[in-house]
Order: sequence, then C-alpha cells, then structure tokens
Amino acid sequence: MEEVLSRPSGLKQLGFGGGCHWCTEAVFDHLIGVSDVKQGWIKSKPPYEAFSEAVLVSYDSESISTETLIHIHLLTHASDADHSMRAKYRSAIYYLNKEEQKNLQSILDRARSTDSRNYVTKVLPMATFQSNNEKYLNYYRKRPEAPFCKTHITPKLQKLMKKFGNRVRPID
Repeated sequence: MEEVLSRPSGLKQLGFGGGCHWCTEAVFDHLIGVSDVKQGWIKSKPPYEAFSEAVLVSYDSESISTETLIHIHLLTHASDADHSMRAKYRSAIYYLNKEEQKNLQSILDRARSTDSRNYVTKVLPMATFQSNNEKYLNYYRKRPEAPFCKTHITPKLQKLMKKFGNRVRPID
C-alpha cells in the first residue's frame, strides 16, 4: 500500500536507505530528537525507480541536526561498499523538498572529505514511500532477543552508543 507523505507540523523529514530496514529503523528509533520512524520501501526517480528498503524519519532539527543524522546513517550501514545487493539495499538519503537537495549533498560531500571514505550513498528525491507489513514494524523493539537482532542490530546500536551516546535514548 503506497502512502501519501505528510510532514508533521514543526518537524523535518528525510528518508534513509542502506541496509536492512529493520536495522535502520532501530538505529533512528533510538535517537533523541527523532519523533517517528516509518519502516518500509522508498523509490526515487529513474534510474532509481525500483523500491529499496528504507525508513522515513521525522525529527526536530533543534534537537538533532540533519548533519548528525547523516553521519549516524553513514556509520551504521556499509555506506562505502558497492555490493551486489545495492538494488535492494540502496545507500541513499531521500529528500521530500527539492530545496533540501543542495544542503544534503553538501553535508555528504563534507563527510566524504572529512572521513576520507568513498561513500556510495546518493542524495535522491523521494517519489513514493510504502510501509512494511504491520508484523515487521518495530522489529527490534518487539524481538530484541531474536537471532537476527542479536547478530545484526545490536552491534549497530553498540556502535551508535560508542560514537553518539549523548544522542541516544536508552536501549532496552
């Protein structure tokens, strides 16, 4: 089911894709200043019109900056790996308003330079968001002891705590 995107009053929204949307959801869900994380798939414009796993993040930019969100995103997935699963796990930052594109690209370019990493992450327009099936939403919160969560999500949350601990809500 495709959803109509509406921005909550006073908040900014960005889409993030990179790895499994269960992992990405858990990372952004634990951040102070993030009010909502919708997990599902995002498609962009050609040549990126196929749906790819992603999240739609609503956040208060006075509590957490767009730049911090991007740095967290780059840290918590294989953002410099151009692997064979990139169609399903596109590394991207999706904007809803064209005016955001230049700023997002500038932040990403600074990160490439500062980190001396060749990020494959793209800044793309969001064409459509499609929510995941209800039973898979809040995957980590519902089943933190599941093998997938222990193997893939918990290490990402530990990495997040180590580098951005002052930005993280308590991890259950």
